[in-house]
Amino acid sequence: MAIVGAFAVPHPPLIIPEVGRGKEKGIADTIKAYEKVSEMVADLKPETIVVITPHTVMYSDYFHISPGEGAVGSFAQFGAPEVGISAEYDTAFVKKLCVLCAENEVDAGVGGQKDPTLDHGTLIPLYFITKRYTDFNMVRIGISGLEPEEHYRLGMMIKRAAKELNRRVVCIASGDLSHKLTHDGPYGFSPDAGPYDKEVMETLEKAEFGKLMEFNELRLEKVAVCGHRAFIVMGGAFDGVNVTSKRLSYEGPFGVGYGVVTFKPEEEDIEARHFLSLRIRKENERRAKQKENEDVIVRLARKTLETYIREGRVVDYKEELEILADKSEEDLISQMKNVKAGAFVSLHKNGRLRGCIGTIMPTKDRLAEEIVENAIAAATRDPRFDPVTVRELDELEYSVDVLGEIEDIKSEAELDVDRYGVIVTKGFKRGLLLPRLETIDTVKEQISIAKKKAGIGENEEVKLSRFEVVRHK
Repeated sequence: MAIVGAFAVPHPPLIIPEVGRGKEKGIADTIKAYEKVSEMVADLKPETIVVITPHTVMYSDYFHISPGEGAVGSFAQFGAPEVGISAEYDTAFVKKLCVLCAENEVDAGVGGQKDPTLDHGTLIPLYFITKRYTDFNMVRIGISGLEPEEHYRLGMMIKRAAKELNRRVVCIASGDLSHKLTHDGPYGFSPDAGPYDKEVMETLEKAEFGKLMEFNELRLEKVAVCGHRAFIVMGGAFDGVNVTSKRLSYEGPFGVGYGVVTFKPEEEDIEARHFLSLRIRKENERRAKQKENEDVIVRLARKTLETYIREGRVVDYKEELEILADKSEEDLISQMKNVKAGAFVSLHKNGRLRGCIGTIMPTKDRLAEEIVENAIAAATRDPRFDPVTVRELDELEYSVDVLGEIEDIKSEAELDVDRYGVIVTKGFKRGLLLPRLETIDTVKEQISIAKKKAGIGENEEVKLSRFEVVRHK
């Protein structure tokens, strides 16, 4: 057998009457949709239900699969300890999934459990399902900080495990949509929240799982989603499969988006439905084209990093400029040899930042030396990321920002997110943000993020400076 059905569902605790105490009536459509989901699960008679939840143990670089024979949980943290659920785990499925992940270099396993208690992202789907159907074992899997593609690959391993064990499996992708739909909601308001919910619901309704991997990470953070990665894992479990999907409900009365969508597999091995391989092919073609158009400044950054990671040595910039030189770029080569300037080298992988290190003021005698130093630092010394590996080199995209003169300004009215980068200073604390960053639309956002980077409070007064950059890609 294989995946016989899947469901994208939300997990608002107030949907439980003992928690909501009447407020659940405000999401009556969601309750009705959940009841339909439980009816469909009962009709499918799965032997195993795989729940992907954002509220169990989450690691930045690892998918946690719950170990042991089973677990229990209740809604005690939401004021209803009397409502509890227990679940037995499918230990054979967990074992098979761990083996497949290890064989296919998907970073997942049963290590690192901190709390075996069932989380509310798992409890709420089980609350409805077990009213109608109980003849199943469960697998509980957390999301991670890994790339969308890795979440999709995890879903592919779930599909393989189901086939190799000949299990009837249902996948539950537990997750709310945006948490910033209204000004009076618990998480505040974002104008991007409504458009996100609309787009992701349309994407799920059409079962266009490949598009889920294209959403910008900063955009997801701005609207505070929790279910997006779970949806991607579910999509991977249908890799290569035609899917009939149906939207049962969408509501957002409390500032959080709740959507319910059902998925039924049809024909298998459909080339146009192998979304990950199609995405990899498309990205490879795009990167190759972009690489062809890189100027000499970016080519120096790339050559520096690739040499350092593969050979462990620092390039001689003079030799490299002779090799990389192009007569049409004599001005840029002259600039790198003769000009002193601060520079930031940024690395991106699959559309996500992979490292960024730079200097506000020049620290070397030549721009070329500044680029060499910062390219290596971006890959190996950015504290937010692990060092870049050889395996990743072909997937990296580079940009180099060469900073112009820094000038003090009197107010934020003298800033422009498209033209100027900003520096905020408070005593010994200083934060910088480059211009023209994706999803940074306002000066207030620009200043706010620069303050956070410097460890400066949101409401603290700061000295403002601005600078222009020339961005090379």
